[in-house]
Amino acid sequence: MKLNFALKIFAVATVSLMVASCSKSNNYKDSSRGTGWKIDGKNGGFKANTDYTEQATGPGLVFVEGGTFTMGRVQDDVMHDWNNSPNQQHVQSFYIDETEVTNVMYLEYLDWLKKVFPPTDENYRNIYTGALPDTLVWRNRLGFNETMTENYLRHPAFANYPVVGVSWLQAVEFSDWRSNRVNEFILEEKGYTARGARHDVDASSTFDTETYLNSPTLAYGGSDSLARGGRASESRMKRNDSTDIYVQRKDGVLLPKYRLPTEAEWEYAALGLSELRSYNVYRGRKKYPWNGSYTRSSSRRTRGDHLANFKQADGDYGGIAGWSDDNADITAEVQTYEPNDFGLYDMAGNVSEWVADVYRPIVDDEFNDFNYYRGNVYTKNAIDEEGKVKVVTIDSIVYDTLANGKIVARDLPGEILQVPVDQDETYLRTQFSQSDNRNFRDGDRRSTRYFESFDDDEDPSESEGKQMYNSPNHSVTKGEDGMVRKFDDSNNRTTLINDEVRVYKGGSWRDRAYWLDPAQRRFLPQGMATDDIGFRCAMSRVGSKSKTAKTAR
Repeated sequence: MKLNFALKIFAVATVSLMVASCSKSNNYKDSSRGTGWKIDGKNGGFKANTDYTEQATGPGLVFVEGGTFTMGRVQDDVMHDWNNSPNQQHVQSFYIDETEVTNVMYLEYLDWLKKVFPPTDENYRNIYTGALPDTLVWRNRLGFNETMTENYLRHPAFANYPVVGVSWLQAVEFSDWRSNRVNEFILEEKGYTARGARHDVDASSTFDTETYLNSPTLAYGGSDSLARGGRASESRMKRNDSTDIYVQRKDGVLLPKYRLPTEAEWEYAALGLSELRSYNVYRGRKKYPWNGSYTRSSSRRTRGDHLANFKQADGDYGGIAGWSDDNADITAEVQTYEPNDFGLYDMAGNVSEWVADVYRPIVDDEFNDFNYYRGNVYTKNAIDEEGKVKVVTIDSIVYDTLANGKIVARDLPGEILQVPVDQDETYLRTQFSQSDNRNFRDGDRRSTRYFESFDDDEDPSESEGKQMYNSPNHSVTKGEDGMVRKFDDSNNRTTLINDEVRVYKGGSWRDRAYWLDPAQRRFLPQGMATDDIGFRCAMSRVGSKSKTAKTAR
């Protein structure tokens, strides 16, 4: 009897091992399902990363599993903007910052810029000054706010408060910088680049992720001792594995870019709808990131506590001192209030937040309802006469002059120069036909009340003032005595909307509760800043939709 039982156990174990072996083979751990060849890279063969599990969560980020939701659903539209009509959208899984970007996070960025591009050098002065937040946003002609003007950004008392006075353009530049610093750290920690490489740089030897991936010999200003000076690279060289000395995208080591969230992503993350889920439907709707229709907590332990900081009434930015106070008359330290169901803090209150989208009154869900985003400007790497990518050098930095006269760097040294896509990429394509798609299907010309301007062949000069989005055109030119600013005082302008205005979401410390609804949307020129708009970063998810194993039902 015992012998038969032992034989049965042995048989089960053998079958299990065979199944596991087959499963392992089916997951191409040993060889390719396409050719049967080994894919371990030995003997010059193809190599694939078969040990990859899933994307690592970048510093400061929280995972948000994507799904379907109703975007733009608001309880009230007392402003009569008609710009948030409900529409069904699907958002892919992504990552987003747990909190808003704080003053100390932004100061780290400024410190790096100051060391690498010293503002004392005339060649780099505009790089550092172009990244500085506008601390004068705190000034009020009939208010005493000089304390914030002088202290809010740099004083340690405000270190963990959300940074403000940052334009949309500055937020994008911070996100790009953060991407490079995080990936640079990953490469150094895993031993691909030289120990201390991230500190041993100057303006001519900075690290850029895309430069490293596309042309690694040009990374760090072409310094091989930095780009492949780590123990892992040395180990690969000893194996004569010359094709894998540098990390490639297929290795799955580096993270996707930090960026601003799209409007759809931000609104989905802010709502935190998981608490309303009943099987595969949402039972009910939400007015705020938290559950319920009130701005105070109904929980037994925290009953009556504020769930966000906002302007409650005229002259009431915090409430009566004491129990009913929301503990913040301006911004509050991040993580002061309870997070929503995704674990995200301050998705209502504190500061409003920039998102990536160009503003238009409608969301064109009839054309697209998957990862909706307006603002695509497709570019490609510039290639020189030798067929190599063009990398921006200290002598080829391009600066842009904004409408307010501020000068900002378009690209930093070490980055790959980008140019618009051309006919080589657009010919006979059905998805896109040009590089700039910011005003695609927005009714720019065909929404005008002037029927004669429907003719696409019409001379643009003859239809001046008849377009729907004929916003003011302020100009700034460089004269002999400095910047010459010309304000557009035309009486024919009918809108403030153009391709340079961006959406910002969420209510702030300066707003009434009406604006705390995540579906509310407003806009501001991308080069302007205020004392109540900050931002947080996001990152795309590559691979599986969920972090947990699930089966379709």
